[in-house]
Amino acid sequence: MDDLRLNVNLLRRKVPNLTSAARQVGLRPATVSNLCTGKIPVGRAEVRTLVALASLADCSLDELIIRVGKVEMIETKIKTLDLFAPLAKGGTVGLVARPGMGQLVVLAELLYRLKNESYKTILIMPEGEHRGLSDVIEHAEIITNTIEETFESIASIGGDQDIIFIADRTHVITGGIQQLQENLQGIGIHSVTTFLVDLTGEVVDEDFPYGPLETLWQFDADLVARHRYPAVNPLSSTSSVLEGAHIDQEHFAIQQKALKILRRYRELRSLVNVRGIERIPTSELQTYRRGERLEAYLTQPFYVAEAFTKKLGEAVSLQTTLHDVKEILNGTADSKNVSELDFIGNIQS
Repeated sequence: MDDLRLNVNLLRRKVPNLTSAARQVGLRPATVSNLCTGKIPVGRAEVRTLVALASLADCSLDELIIRVGKVEMIETKIKTLDLFAPLAKGGTVGLVARPGMGQLVVLAELLYRLKNESYKTILIMPEGEHRGLSDVIEHAEIITNTIEETFESIASIGGDQDIIFIADRTHVITGGIQQLQENLQGIGIHSVTTFLVDLTGEVVDEDFPYGPLETLWQFDADLVARHRYPAVNPLSSTSSVLEGAHIDQEHFAIQQKALKILRRYRELRSLVNVRGIERIPTSELQTYRRGERLEAYLTQPFYVAEAFTKKLGEAVSLQTTLHDVKEILNGTADSKNVSELDFIGNIQS
C-alpha cells in the first residue's frame, strides 16, 4: 500500500477550488491537503473520503488512486529543507509566508544552487514591486511574462533538461498553472519542478491555498522575530518525499525524533518566556537545551546573502545533516554553546 497515492495532477485539473469543494461535501481541507502531500497515506484514508474526492473530480477510484514509483528528492544542501520537507523532483512546491519572512531569499538561494547543478531556471514575472524580487530575477536564466510564453520557453528546452519554474499565486487562481502543467505533460515534459509563491501574504490565512502540492514550506513569524533563517517551520512543512516508500528509513527516524524534540522545545520555550527557565522541571531541562541547540543548528548562511550577513554561504549534504542532528539528539553536542551552532554549516568536531 506504500506505493499508492492520490492522482494529484488529476485533482489539480478537475477541482481547482478544492478547499471550498471539499468543505461542501463535508471533508476537512487539512485532511485533503495531508492526503495530497502524503502526510496521510492513502491506505489509511477513510473510504468515504476517497469516494467523495472521486465524486468531486468526476472520476473513478481507479483514476483517483495511482500506483507510483519512487519519488525522487532534489537535495538542496539546505539543512532544514532537506531534513523536514524535501523537494520532490518534478512536483509542485507551495511557499506560505507573509511579506518579509524571507521566502524570496530562499527562492533566490535555490535558483543559485540549482543553476550550479545544471538546472534551467525560469521565472514568470509577478505584477508590482516586491522587496527581494530583484535577487530572484538575478538568478533566473529565463524571464517570462505570460503562461503561454512560459510554455513555449519550456517546450523549446525539451524534456531531457531539469527545470525550476517559479510563479506567483495569481496564475493558480486563474487556472493558468494547472493548464500549463497539463500542456507540458501532453508533450511529454515531466521534469519541471514548480514553485508557487504568494507575495501578498494572503495564503497564510487559508487552509489550502494552492491546491494539491507535493511539497509545502510554511514560514514562521516566531523564527523571523528571533532571526532564525531560513524561517521555515519544520512542524508545519511537509513533502511527499517523506512517504514511507520513498524515504530512507534512517532519514525518517531522525526526522521524527527531531520533530518531537522541537515540538516539546517550543512548548517549554513558551513557559520560559513567561516564568523563566528555573520553572522548567529538571526532567525537561535536557529536552529544552537540546531543542535550543537543534533550532540554532538549523539556521544556515546563504550564498546570495553574503554581502548582508558577512558570512560565507554554506552547503551541507543530507548525510552530514543527519549525522549532526543525530549528535544533537543523543547529547554528543551538549557541551557546545548555542551560539557555536548559530549560522554554521556542519558541526566541527
